[in-house]
Amino acid sequence: MCLLLFSVVVPSVCAEGTTRLGVRGTRFTINGRPTFLLGISYYGALGAPEKILRQDLARMRRLGFNWVRVWATWAAFDNDCSAVDREGRARPEYLKKLRRFVAECDRRGLVVDVTLARGNGVTGPSRLQSLEAHRRAATTLTRALRAHGNWYLDLANERNLRDKRFTSMADLKELRRRIRKLDPQRLVTASHAGDFSRAHLHAYLGAGLDFLAPHRPRHARSPGQTEAKTREYLARMKERARQVPVLYQEPFRRGFGAWQPGVEDYLTDLRGARAGGAAGWCFHNGDQRNQAQGRPRRGFDLRDQGLFAQLDGVEQKVVPKLAAK
Repeated sequence: MCLLLFSVVVPSVCAEGTTRLGVRGTRFTINGRPTFLLGISYYGALGAPEKILRQDLARMRRLGFNWVRVWATWAAFDNDCSAVDREGRARPEYLKKLRRFVAECDRRGLVVDVTLARGNGVTGPSRLQSLEAHRRAATTLTRALRAHGNWYLDLANERNLRDKRFTSMADLKELRRRIRKLDPQRLVTASHAGDFSRAHLHAYLGAGLDFLAPHRPRHARSPGQTEAKTREYLARMKERARQVPVLYQEPFRRGFGAWQPGVEDYLTDLRGARAGGAAGWCFHNGDQRNQAQGRPRRGFDLRDQGLFAQLDGVEQKVVPKLAAK
């Protein structure tokens, strides 16, 4: 059975500790049951001590979260905790930590987003700059984690940006084919910075990705636009006779720019995502760009403090309200 908590399905864990993510039409499923993914950014997980990880994961579950986003190529604040190096080869210490993290989330009934990024130098040196290196990284992660059914792979974070992060559609298709050979049931996406045009959306579907992961613009009007944008994406997919879930993997956050979203902005965005037919939404968080050393760094740096200890007053108020929406 699954426990229904505040309108968000929090899956029970099977006796063998298996949490299996799937897709059915425009919805996700967990252990076969249609489930809205309520997520939280936790990028620097592989740099966190075991005690902090366990405390944060336990609190995520108590609050109703069922999905967590972790990067396999994270190197912020002089702390390289990437599971693969710039050529896509395993970094044994951190690949082992990723394997343990996915297993612990599996046991707790949490879905894990494992993200790769070529990077623009903000979170460490650029990496995976060749298709060969990128393919090697995707292969390394898939082989290391394929025993678990609770994770999916984001092949390339914000792959459309025309800097060192850029990953062509041809590369995405090749990477998708590689994962399908290694692990036929594994769900795969690639995230997109900004709203989709019709051409963008059709290209992602043509690349064989299992769901769409748009990163909507970060401005004060954005929360009020999310419902309409979601309906637009779902309608455009019908033109291709192929419909997949829309996952809001990285919405706006506090500490990013001049606009600082308030409690109601988060709740409006989540309500709009659900009302429009999205399959999931993430409580995004990160460093404070206008402060010395980026503090609080929230999920971007978990070496000294857990995520919830680093949230500011607005975030502390909004987090308990999210599952209720």
